[in-house]
Amino acid sequence: MSQVRPLRSALYMPAANERALEKAKSLPADAIIFDLEDAVAPDAKESAREAACAAAASGQYGRRVLTIRSNGLDTGWGSADLAAIATSTAAAVVVPKVSSVGYLDEVSACLDANGAPPAMTIWAMIETPTAILDARAIAAHSRVSVLVMGTNDLARELRAPLAPGRRALLPHLATALLAAREAGKTILDGVFNDVKDPDGFADECAQGVELGFDGKTLIHPSQVEIANRAWAPTEAEVEQARRIITAFDEAIAAGRGVVTVDGRMIENLHVANAQRTLAIAEAIASLD
Repeated sequence: MSQVRPLRSALYMPAANERALEKAKSLPADAIIFDLEDAVAPDAKESAREAACAAAASGQYGRRVLTIRSNGLDTGWGSADLAAIATSTAAAVVVPKVSSVGYLDEVSACLDANGAPPAMTIWAMIETPTAILDARAIAAHSRVSVLVMGTNDLARELRAPLAPGRRALLPHLATALLAAREAGKTILDGVFNDVKDPDGFADECAQGVELGFDGKTLIHPSQVEIANRAWAPTEAEVEQARRIITAFDEAIAAGRGVVTVDGRMIENLHVANAQRTLAIAEAIASLD
């Protein structure tokens, strides 16, 4: 199995806020998204850009995956953002409102023209009806490594309420998930807005796990531990995974065609799931 890199929690941090950048150094988030877009006022865009790139290059954020969310190329800041991010040592640029493969090609060309290494990837935000309808092609783009659901903007454009349970968004979340899985890419769930409702947040994390997301984007440090817990295998799940793999290996060695664990028949797909559970658990343990 290929190496697993947990992305249970990806925390947006406003790059214009010096205290937030400092705090992010000690948070147990799997990834930090230094934000130049929604969280930054127009008159602070340029200083935020400098601060984000300096933070990404600082070496002070430990094992966290560091990314920077740029402004769109249709704004007055997008091109300069990409030019700066290209040599920032960030792992990826988070691109808002991706609507087509052509737009991704434009972003990728801008990164290359400004000296970005080939390893710098794009996290493509899926937050418009057009992006949902083109999710398959977006996910398949060679430079895209992660899809990020922008559920706030998506709900606004659909004229749908962000009610508990997100019933209005479920078909669109599922469409993006299918695209990510077909392309073999990671996909992160959208943010939960009420930072004073940890129970509601935990419920939405549980829903995200059940749907098949790899993790969740966050807007507040208090959400990190809850997301990390939701997307980490429990001790019982790890133990069951070990039993499944052991029983299957023993059956193969003994030439038996039927394998059961806890009264349930085990097939190759169950073994693959068990191997992934163990890989995730080991990767999380190495981070901790």
